[in-house]
Amino acid sequence: MAQLSSTLLYIAFVLYLVATFFFGGAIRDKKAKSGPDRWAMIGIAVTIAGFVAQLGYFVTRWIAAGHAPVSNLFEFTTFFGMMLVGAFIVIYFIYKTSLLGLFTLPIAILVIAYASMFPREISPLIPALQSDWLHIHVTTAAAGEAILAVSFAAGLIYLICVVDQSKASKRTFWLEVILFCLISTLGFVAATTAFRLADYEAKFEWIDKNNQQTEMVYHMPALVGPHEGKLKTEGRMEPLVDMPAIINARKLNTVIWSLFAGAILYGLLRLVLRKRIAAALQPLVKNINLDLVDEISYRSVAIGFPVFTLGALVFAMIWAQIAWTRFWGWDPKEVWALITWLFYAAFLHLRLSKGWHGERSAWLAVIGFAIIMFNLVAVNLVIAGLHSYAGS
Repeated sequence: MAQLSSTLLYIAFVLYLVATFFFGGAIRDKKAKSGPDRWAMIGIAVTIAGFVAQLGYFVTRWIAAGHAPVSNLFEFTTFFGMMLVGAFIVIYFIYKTSLLGLFTLPIAILVIAYASMFPREISPLIPALQSDWLHIHVTTAAAGEAILAVSFAAGLIYLICVVDQSKASKRTFWLEVILFCLISTLGFVAATTAFRLADYEAKFEWIDKNNQQTEMVYHMPALVGPHEGKLKTEGRMEPLVDMPAIINARKLNTVIWSLFAGAILYGLLRLVLRKRIAAALQPLVKNINLDLVDEISYRSVAIGFPVFTLGALVFAMIWAQIAWTRFWGWDPKEVWALITWLFYAAFLHLRLSKGWHGERSAWLAVIGFAIIMFNLVAVNLVIAGLHSYAGS
């Protein structure tokens, strides 16, 4: 059953990739001036097939594990990717915008590729997770974040279209930073795969935050080392600096390598394209209806915000009260869930009360997704807390 689950996830990944090319064909097809576009119709059909395959992965892994497969970073992130595709499918049938598929599906592909670099073994739940609230809280929170992520795709399309690429400015700089971060996800996949194929391993003994000696295994050369760590594997690189006990040094090291590999990939793309990445993408969006894209971005937030509120705050607080006898404890994960909620509450306030439409709304959608990804990547991988099990 576990092997079938992995196969279905791989099939879904390939189908999403194929669907992206069909949506690209819909953008390039000059003959389809109105009505349904055959490229787009094939693209959405392939996307639905991929979603069904990934849903099959989710069900078969649930059967194999005996619990909802959202208990570690691999499982949660793949579920997040599935919900992102599901949200896109629903919104596509409302607005019939092929360009949204060309931008949303690559984000889902990057999310699933990112997840696949973490341990995929099925393991028993730790006591803290043995609750029905695991299914309720985590799945609802992931669904809310996925719907909000669609607003990012729409906002990114808007910004690529309206930001003037003929001259350097703060707007062009920050738009390139956003695209660089997406490329860094590919860097993470490339770096992790390379060192995995090389079978790299370095063991450290270190002192954790409870002042106890324990072992940490690195699968990438140690640029940053664990707190008071001692390298036990001969012939491996000594860390350049030791991290405090509150920081998960091994996972921070992975983030640094991802940014380094992402910088290399970004540099190569710039050499090939001889222009900014956003400038290279701009011809794809030149004929887009900006008012429609702006509405998609807003509607995604309007739908995703209450779902996220239920999953990440209300249900989380109920489970925290049951598990830890307190509904709030200022754990890093809890704090960033609150920051995310406050940001999107501000987004809706500025949109509805202050008239922040168009480009300003698009920038807010992009910043909101950056907060979500910081919560997913940095908080899970770097900062130690009660939710640290999620980064395993």
